[in-house]
Amino acid sequence: MRRDNRWGAERIRGELLKLGIRVSERTIQKYIRGVREPGEPRGQTWSTFIANHAGEIWASDFLQLYDVLFRPIFALFFVKHGNREVVHLNITRSPTDAWAAQQLREATPFGEAPRYLIRDNDCKFGPKFAAVAAGADIEIVDIPPRSPDCNAIVERFLRSARNECLDHIVILSEDHARRVLREYAFDYFNTARPHQGIDQKIPKHVDSGIEANTEASVIARPILGGLHHDYRRAA
Repeated sequence: MRRDNRWGAERIRGELLKLGIRVSERTIQKYIRGVREPGEPRGQTWSTFIANHAGEIWASDFLQLYDVLFRPIFALFFVKHGNREVVHLNITRSPTDAWAAQQLREATPFGEAPRYLIRDNDCKFGPKFAAVAAGADIEIVDIPPRSPDCNAIVERFLRSARNECLDHIVILSEDHARRVLREYAFDYFNTARPHQGIDQKIPKHVDSGIEANTEASVIARPILGGLHHDYRRAA
């Protein structure tokens, strides 16, 4: 019980009483010392928290890129933990607190908001961003400084966006960056690209319950000018 749940002695005693086993708390304390690891956290681990609340968690982060004249452009993304879907993205050259707050507002219309939103300690997430989150009943979860692993889902998406898209395209302008990233995120990442983290499923895949016709020919739909292709069975 201690290994499986990290319970304390009194909690374990209650569980044993359910099984008809009567033993004192002190006796339980004596035996759980043998399975307690040095430095073991007393509370819930971060990975357990993430797994338990994946369907209620979004993650957010900025991605910095450069145009053909080496001028910086910033992209802000909101990603669902449960199915890896990119919910919202936008581009700006001036990432202010007010701008970031407006993006959160646009990402959560009609009360469609997560329970938790993971973010880093970037100063671009300021009091106005926090106020919009509070108004939508979103609990902000700040990760510790220099701890990108605590925001691994969105960090993995940013890596994919670079490796599969931005590293192969010269960005000409802010509008060009917006078109490219929206096509990559919404026409490919969300609706066509299988993801290892969700058992090779597609984030916005809708199961119609109808088996694919394996006799039909396969067609390839080019995305981003042929940088990627979406393979489907012909109707």
